[in-house]
Amino acid sequence: MLRTSLKRVWDPKIIRYFRPEDTRIVFSMFQRGYASSMTPEDFDIVIVGGGPVGLALACALTSKSASSSTHNSALRVALVEAADLSSVRNWNPEREGDGTFFSNRVSSITNASRRFIQDIGAWQYVDESRTRPIEEMQVWDGISDSRIEFLAPPTTAASVPVHEMARLTENLNLQRGLLRRLDEVRGRGSTLTILDKTKVASIVSDVDGSSSSLPSSPSSSTASASFTGWPLLHLSTSQMIRARLLIGADGPNSPVRAYSQISSYGWSYNARAIVATLRHGQSGFTSFGTPRNHTTAYQRFLPTGPIAFLPLSPKCASLVWSTTPELAQALLDAGDEVLARMINAAFRLPDVSMRYLHRFILERWTRATPTAVNTGRQADPKLARKQGFVSVEEIEKEIQWRERAHSIHPESALSSTLTPSTDPAHEARNEANVILSSEATLYPPLVHAVQPGSAASFPLRMSHADNYLGTRTTLAGDAAHTVHPLAGQGLNLGLSDAASLASTILESASLGMDVGSPLALKRYPEERYLANHGMLSSTDKLWKLYGTAMGPVVWARSVGLEVTNEWTGLKDAFMHFAGGSNDGAYMQRMTNKNEVKLSQRDYPGISLPGVEILAAALEGISGVMDGARTLISATTKQNKGRTQIENSTLRSTSTSASTGTGASSLGNTGTHA
Repeated sequence: MLRTSLKRVWDPKIIRYFRPEDTRIVFSMFQRGYASSMTPEDFDIVIVGGGPVGLALACALTSKSASSSTHNSALRVALVEAADLSSVRNWNPEREGDGTFFSNRVSSITNASRRFIQDIGAWQYVDESRTRPIEEMQVWDGISDSRIEFLAPPTTAASVPVHEMARLTENLNLQRGLLRRLDEVRGRGSTLTILDKTKVASIVSDVDGSSSSLPSSPSSSTASASFTGWPLLHLSTSQMIRARLLIGADGPNSPVRAYSQISSYGWSYNARAIVATLRHGQSGFTSFGTPRNHTTAYQRFLPTGPIAFLPLSPKCASLVWSTTPELAQALLDAGDEVLARMINAAFRLPDVSMRYLHRFILERWTRATPTAVNTGRQADPKLARKQGFVSVEEIEKEIQWRERAHSIHPESALSSTLTPSTDPAHEARNEANVILSSEATLYPPLVHAVQPGSAASFPLRMSHADNYLGTRTTLAGDAAHTVHPLAGQGLNLGLSDAASLASTILESASLGMDVGSPLALKRYPEERYLANHGMLSSTDKLWKLYGTAMGPVVWARSVGLEVTNEWTGLKDAFMHFAGGSNDGAYMQRMTNKNEVKLSQRDYPGISLPGVEILAAALEGISGVMDGARTLISATTKQNKGRTQIENSTLRSTSTSASTGTGASSLGNTGTHA
């Protein structure tokens, strides 16, 4: 039958009518005809996406299943990933002398997320020498300089050090640890299958409902169940797999979400985030002569977007700088040396000078001519960049002039230029003889260089799926929601999704339920949807709140920041909610006899009541800001209209006076107005 249909397709009488794009249809017909003769391999759970969220979910499902003597041992799990996971498994960072190379993809892991990773047995495989605790945060307004300081709240969990609010680590370090844990579980006879270097060609709903290849099912009623409606995945390797439950952890452009026909809402921020690995000296003392604290994160909210300095080691840090798309591209095209100078200035210079520097760079960048980048073989016009449009000397001269205009002393903590006392070549003398001012710890160390090849940018947007559940499908991580990185909660929300979803699946399987049914998965969206929505809403309102330079709004947010900084109880509550410090509940549940359950209640990531309060407050401020904006806009339009009418009247009066018909013309003008 297949041979006959192919013969019909390739009939010479009709082949001349085919357009080039019709070959896709022919190949699709052949693929469907060939696949119809294949028997799909069945799995209870298929996870699409091998990022940190997908790997953590696979770890949670398989490690708990393997250690349980209940029905869970029958769960067959498959993980599909397009990339080659062996490169992640064998990841070995480069080293250059005493300096360590760090990836520019870095995440902040909260205490709750870390406990989850420890509980599934993966944290032991994470290289802790490449992580850095965050014990303090300095956050301030780029216009008013109002500041709030966060200290890590005490924790009673034995697995988390005291006074640590989060831990920074490279995504590759975390992924490698999760993969090594999965390899260990697979070595003990787990029913996990990893299909890397494999893309999902298409997903369809199985209309045949042929018998399953599963040896057994976690559900007591699946022996005679119909498999019609199960997601059927056609893979790039010509394999077919069928899933009782298909989980999409495949990023913001999720094929699983598209197959599930789950719509999402959101918007682009018309901004890009510059990420890079920064190198700085270890120099710097407080006014008491004690070494600088290299476990402090810094964030300044500029009108164009926040800039964050996240420590990775005593001499390296990670940058996340949100700004306009044009300025982001201009800074990247300017080169690493110019970018390093602009980073130092962005943390120290007043807003008026930063706006001038931005205009200076953008004007030069706009006038520059793009040049093709040599990729090794030949120049590629698609990679054309505007290089060499501004020199390091020009930027340093502009910054130094601005500092003198603001009366900033070269040796003060606000100086962003590399003087001999802060140059790496004089680091030893500086550490021995120079004690900086008491404000030294309020600002990050001066950046000496940007790690070669680490500077990049990506677009920013907010999106949230309307629902997390489809027909035998569910979403987790970025497939369900994307958030602005200003709070560093994107990965933590995804890990909380993984913990809650794994708990829901394992509990339903232990009760003999069909893990793909809506009833079995009901608890997952109940635990996660509103919690995720609260964080998305809060970060969105913060972005809007600090994205304006309107005087009344700046005054209101500055007063609020100063009051919150003095209100220790409120600050501790924010840190408790953001970090998920629910140690008592966690320890109590972990000592419970039912070890199968992992829950969002154990790994909250963020507490829902706190989110609601914060979101409501920010919503109110945002409403006031929008109202003020509307009022000012309406007043401006009204005044502009009056001016136009008055000018028109004056012109008409002048013309009428010269022709002797003033009264008639003025009357007509007034009537028209």
